[in-house]
Amino acid sequence: MNYNHFFDNTIILEDELVRLEPLEEKHYDALLPVAMHPQLWLYTGAKVYTEADYKRYFETALQERKTKKSYPFVYYHKQLQEYVGCTRYANIDFSNKKLEIGWTWLHPKLHGSGFNRHCKYLLLSYGFDVLQLNRVELKTSHLNLISQKAMKNIGAVEEGRLRRFSINEDGLVRDAIYFSFIAEEWNETKQKFFKEFMNS
Repeated sequence: MNYNHFFDNTIILEDELVRLEPLEEKHYDALLPVAMHPQLWLYTGAKVYTEADYKRYFETALQERKTKKSYPFVYYHKQLQEYVGCTRYANIDFSNKKLEIGWTWLHPKLHGSGFNRHCKYLLLSYGFDVLQLNRVELKTSHLNLISQKAMKNIGAVEEGRLRRFSINEDGLVRDAIYFSFIAEEWNETKQKFFKEFMNS
């Protein structure tokens, strides 16, 4: 698998409900009101409470693609015809055929709706079936019990707790709970947890 042009590609992932497209400057205004929901940032390392915070966060995401550190996506809800959030392929390590899905935030009105499951399936499918990765990681704060439950509900395997893993922008030291998917288990995982999406 040749990954040389990965960051230059325009990757669009979609089904009947969602379209993931590369984050660009044109998305700034559409995502601003979504990012201003404070509950999105309760457990995150970055804290976005003002437009200045959001501008810094947004520009960092764009810069990380330029420097080949991550590949940020924007979520578009086809039925609502709205941009509703973001995610990233991050900690990309093609030499070891792995990456992380994270830095995900979604409009609160869609929490628990199943929308994010669609997105995760598209991201995982592209990772394993197209990029031919060996491993996809997810992690979350030890305090974010809802996120931990959601990861288990899509078949992610909990691997353990990395203590005092990072410091949030508000100074809170947090542990990270790691989860993963691996290539050898992907076919079984998608049959068990994503079967309804497989022919969409």
